[in-house]
Amino acid sequence: MPETPSPLRGVRVIDAATLAAGPMTATVLGEFGADVIKVEQPGVGDPLRTWGDQKNGFGLFWKSMSRNKRCVTLDLRVSEGQELFHRLLDVSDVVVVNNRPSALARWGLDYESVHAAHPRVVMLHVSGYGSRGPKSDLPGFGTLAEAMSGFAQVTGQPDGPPTLPPFFLADGVAAQSAAAAVMMALYHRDVHRGGGQLIDVNLIEPLARLIETSTLAYSHLGKIPGRVGNLLPASAPRNAYRTADDRWIAISSASPNIALRVFRAIDRPELVNDPAFADPVQRQAHAVEVDRLVAGWIRERTLSEAMAVFERAEVAAAPVYDAQQLLADEHLSARGSFVAVNDPDLGKMTVQAPVAHFSETPGVVEHLGRSLGADNDAVYGGLLGLGAERLDALRASGTI
Repeated sequence: MPETPSPLRGVRVIDAATLAAGPMTATVLGEFGADVIKVEQPGVGDPLRTWGDQKNGFGLFWKSMSRNKRCVTLDLRVSEGQELFHRLLDVSDVVVVNNRPSALARWGLDYESVHAAHPRVVMLHVSGYGSRGPKSDLPGFGTLAEAMSGFAQVTGQPDGPPTLPPFFLADGVAAQSAAAAVMMALYHRDVHRGGGQLIDVNLIEPLARLIETSTLAYSHLGKIPGRVGNLLPASAPRNAYRTADDRWIAISSASPNIALRVFRAIDRPELVNDPAFADPVQRQAHAVEVDRLVAGWIRERTLSEAMAVFERAEVAAAPVYDAQQLLADEHLSARGSFVAVNDPDLGKMTVQAPVAHFSETPGVVEHLGRSLGADNDAVYGGLLGLGAERLDALRASGTI
């Protein structure tokens, strides 16, 4: 049987960004066949290499995030490096950057310069504040976006401080938006015969879009939502509930019928016919009482006992997992959500598989993050055709 072609076979992406959002975008494209060339500063590389947990001197998050990428080094601060970068753009479709606009302009790699020299290249600028606006040249990271987007303001307990997530939330949300935007730009270029264009994504707006209920409530009702812990004003019951064996169960009643199933499951069928609890709008006024009833029932049962009842009743409930339990889940295992990949530095590593499951052209993890400059010869020599003497000179000058 012939090998199934990847959906992005033939698309080349230059990932010149650092840390999370930009590289995450390139990772998604690389999982589905794009040839991603990761460009890093010689000697130091992407700071993501040293972020988070390390094993034998290798960053675990780096290994997974940089899957399927060819790694080269290039100093964009020097003219010879900029010239070589333009050579890469000559044979590429997409370039991902996250530098400050002033730095890109100083290096002759701002959008205007890139577009003039490479009119078919799609340029993704994904950064803290974006490529335009009064804050565009300020340093910006996901933590600031999680604060400014309104996420931290509505997250946490009512009597506690605004709460920031312990992971790359804003970066991850921005990366998903950016990956979709890149595909739209390529579709416009290739199907509608347009040219390349600039895609400007900051870390604030994608996350703010997810919690747009807050700005809608203020704009139209004058309300500023506050912190309510795990409760959700539009859904009751909705919380994380402790079990008799000190585990936790999360319940969602986003669909009105689910709440009625919960009442039957916890042996309170009379509430199904009580308008104060059966009517979705009135139930919100009794959300605290509903929450108390559910919490009391779950507290008297173990996780397995409660989940068995909820699954039979088709209640939307799930155990709160830690990492070990997530990896052991039989449903996710059946879906192939995590895969083991052989790595020359760390041996067999378990990483998350591509998130989207395609029936005909599935994403793959061909290899994990390579060492700094591992593909210099293959890219500069093989792809760009530079000879051995030129490569030696570039190394001697510190350009690569």
